[in-house]
Amino acid sequence: MLKSIAATLFHISMVFLLTILTQIGGLLWFVLFLFFKFKKPHYTKARKITIFGCCYLLATLLIIPLVAPLFGRVPLPILKSNLLRPHSYMTCLANRHYVTKTLKAELEVLAKDIHQDQAELKLSYLDACFPFIDGFPLLPHLSHNDGRKIDLAFYYTKDGKRGNLKPAHSGYGVYEGPRKNERNQTQICKGQNYWQYDFSKFLTFGSRTDLEFDPIQTRELINSIAKRKLTHKILLEPHLKSRLKLGSDKIRFQGCHSVRHDDHVHYQVYN
Repeated sequence: MLKSIAATLFHISMVFLLTILTQIGGLLWFVLFLFFKFKKPHYTKARKITIFGCCYLLATLLIIPLVAPLFGRVPLPILKSNLLRPHSYMTCLANRHYVTKTLKAELEVLAKDIHQDQAELKLSYLDACFPFIDGFPLLPHLSHNDGRKIDLAFYYTKDGKRGNLKPAHSGYGVYEGPRKNERNQTQICKGQNYWQYDFSKFLTFGSRTDLEFDPIQTRELINSIAKRKLTHKILLEPHLKSRLKLGSDKIRFQGCHSVRHDDHVHYQVYN
């Protein structure tokens, strides 16, 4: 009896966790293990997990990209050889790289322009949105739920040379924090009991210390985004807006209810 209850709780937890992380993983887990329960095939646990993994990869790489356009979303390029590229392949494996056609077109123009100016540079994206259902939350983000938003990585240098390396393996959590003479929004927000404001420091999944923030190229990126007619909003930490001398009204503070934005730039379009 206890073993049965424990197994049920485990499967409920997996459905919940996989739904939060990947949107479709929870449903796939539920369907497969329901099949295993009632058909009772003589599979070991390892074989069941392997079957789930294969089905998940098949759905993620082949099926979902074909179905998502019916919901107004399209996948971004998944190879790092592209001018527009994921910083981490985990973003794509978790189905967090879907956007509207409008946003994808805008990103492709930005990536091409950046590459033309600096041949070695590409545009690295972080989390965007899930493939299905407007309003479905992409945690831990508050607003990545309609295909119109995406996080883009800053630029960094190594030994004084520009490139596409980033200090955090996830793209999040390694901050270009405020200097002594700059507004410390993190201190202000945490002083108002917004404890989650720098929570992303726990989500780096490993980091490196041999890179330096590239203010010139990052400023060029943000200014290029701000000049686009379809750009609705850019979220950035106040001290970086000031330091980089960014004057556009489209560049805003995200509020203490969110998390700090001095490790990436949030970009969203009107439609």
